[in-house]
Amino acid sequence: MNEDHLIRVRWGVRAALVLGVATSVAANILHADPNPISQAISAWPPLALLLTVELISRVPVHRRSLAAVRLTATAGIAGIAAWVSYTHMAGVAARYGEQGLAPYLIPLSVDGVVVVASVCLVELAGRMQDVPPDIAPDTAPDIERTPPKPRKQNTASAIARLRERHPDMSAADIARRVGVTDRTVRRHLNAQTA
Repeated sequence: MNEDHLIRVRWGVRAALVLGVATSVAANILHADPNPISQAISAWPPLALLLTVELISRVPVHRRSLAAVRLTATAGIAGIAAWVSYTHMAGVAARYGEQGLAPYLIPLSVDGVVVVASVCLVELAGRMQDVPPDIAPDTAPDIERTPPKPRKQNTASAIARLRERHPDMSAADIARRVGVTDRTVRRHLNAQTA
């Protein structure tokens, strides 16, 4: 799997996580007393879980001990969010006509999606750190592939030599080869034609 594929998968997983959290928030708000303060309080636990999962999936691990603290705190927040959301969603499902075991099983499906998506995001973050980024192939295959030379040489003459050898080379390619910005290359090329 290359990095582009992992990025696409990560967006799909994030969409599943957001859908699960949105469902949980909606059920929590429906179950709360009909006033903004009660509704805001009831919406907070799943939103806290979403924020926590995003943080642990985006911030790279620097120390194992700190990573353990982050994971433990996330597990605690997940437990709180799951309990609150479970009881609220079961109440809402029963109030709106679900009978038998359904009011007690529906919340498990929502919390299950949230848990699976959360674990997947953390796993993808680890995989993406291990995959080297794709390197765009050179558009001019006849240029030897050497790193840019140090800037001790005259930038204007280096740009002029590359333009002379490769008249079709873009300013961006020249800039990359010389180790300067596109703007610097354009400035020197304009000065040469003036």
